[in-house]
Amino acid sequence: MTQDDAARLTEAARDFIRAEAQALSAVATTVDEQFARVAALLYSRGGKIILAGAGTSGFMARRAAHILSVSGTPAVFIHPTEGMHGSVGAVQPDDLVIAISKGGGSDELNTFVTLAKHEGVPVVAITARSESPLAELADEVVVLPVDSEADPGGIIAMGSTLSHAAWLDALAYVLMRARGYGWDEVLFTHPGGAVGRLRDLPAPLEPLRVPGIEAI
Repeated sequence: MTQDDAARLTEAARDFIRAEAQALSAVATTVDEQFARVAALLYSRGGKIILAGAGTSGFMARRAAHILSVSGTPAVFIHPTEGMHGSVGAVQPDDLVIAISKGGGSDELNTFVTLAKHEGVPVVAITARSESPLAELADEVVVLPVDSEADPGGIIAMGSTLSHAAWLDALAYVLMRARGYGWDEVLFTHPGGAVGRLRDLPAPLEPLRVPGIEAI
């Protein structure tokens, strides 16, 4: 490989990382009253949060279920295809479904959402398209558009999945503070690895109040 080839390759990589960083930064501008409304909805539910998605969105949904659970909001991932083979039976009336799909046209996900709504479960959709079958089904539609430079060809979900992850991370973070979920509780559910060996805990997070919900 020549030096010119190496320079072009590394600059292409840097340019793409910058495009993803811009897409991620743009997520902050989408956080508004709707974010607070979704946070209040999750906070008020008596059951679990169910994350669902297919393909790359499914991996992000699985990650979000873990992040929510470890920070004090019980959540599980259900693959919509497995849902069509019996797992939808885990959905209970006090639960809430967060369905992730960039295009909103995943047949198996939309069928899963339809069955969940039949149980009276509210659905929050996270998508890049405000007009899609999933958006029509959902009670709350969180639209996170992503420039095609962050998703190569506008097809491969790279920057868009990072945007979805950031929005959901922020949701888990504010809910952790609203619940007063302490570091001792985090370590109780995370006894493994370097985290489990911590002895000096970080300073407590400053409490937050969820709109419409009285502080604990």
